[in-house]
Amino acid sequence: MSDKRMLVVDADVVRKIDENRGDMSRSDFLNFLIDSNLKEEPDAKLAQKYVDREEFEHFVRGIKELLRNFLDFFVSYGMELGEEPKEKTFEELTKKLQTFAAEGKARSK
Repeated sequence: MSDKRMLVVDADVVRKIDENRGDMSRSDFLNFLIDSNLKEEPDAKLAQKYVDREEFEHFVRGIKELLRNFLDFFVSYGMELGEEPKEKTFEELTKKLQTFAAEGKARSK
């Protein structure tokens, strides 16, 4: 025989429990939530949800490199087809690349 106690909670909490517990009793659902949250270390939970600054900056550098390669590919592809690149096109690409580089430097400070 288990020792039962009463827990007083806000009506909103009871509503959330009832909406999400399915066929479980309220007590079983609360036990499940407590057990599932206490088994994992708090730092491990944060690591699963978030990336640190270094990982994000590495991702940003990778995306910028991908964009540069993408632009280089299309410029060189146009040259291979025998089309002479227009000076305006090179200027636009250069400005875009400089914008990417400037934004990266500004954010890393």
